Amino acid sequence: MASNIGMMDSAYFVGRSEILCWIKSTLQLNLSKVEEACSGAVHCQLMDSVHPGMVPMHKVNFDAKNEYEMIQNYKVLQDVFNKLKITKHIEVSKLVKGRPLDNLEFMQWMKRYCDSVNGGLVNYNPLERREACKGGKEASKKCPQSQASSKGSTAAPKVQSSHNARRNDVSSSNQSVKASKPSCPVPAYDAQVHII
Repeated sequence: MASNIGMMDSAYFVGRSEILCWIKSTLQLNLSKVEEACSGAVHCQLMDSVHPGMVPMHKVNFDAKNEYEMIQNYKVLQDVFNKLKITKHIEVSKLVKGRPLDNLEFMQWMKRYCDSVNGGLVNYNPLERREACKGGKEASKKCPQSQASSKGSTAAPKVQSSHNARRNDVSSSNQSVKASKPSCPVPAYDAQVHII
């Protein structure tokens, strides 16, 4: 399956915000940019979420800051790819540099792969699995358990000239609609909706 995901596949037309929401919902990890996953630790945990127990999470380093530490994470990922007979080439030298486009493309491929394997529906506890990693506890602390702060956050209105007043009225009404429900699926919010 992994070998037939080409560059013109719909997977490569998935935007950054959707990728970040997917990471947040799957791993309960709050990344603000796709390139923050350049250490390879997120990729390893995504593979662990789809193939539980296949990734030796004790070898994954969420604290990787230097290239040689990141390369170790990609070696773990490559070993998993080899075990699963996935022929995708990992361009480690590009990914560890943290370039946005390279990291986005690889993360788009990861999302497509994870979605293609049983739809990504596995009972998986990302926080518990991350505990075994070096720096995993700190990475888990960065992601808020209750994501209530994302519900009420709205951008501060900007002062605009009079010729943009009508467009501003339409924008503000759109912002209030967008602010009423978060763009990412939030388990606590969904639970409230289903209870009522």
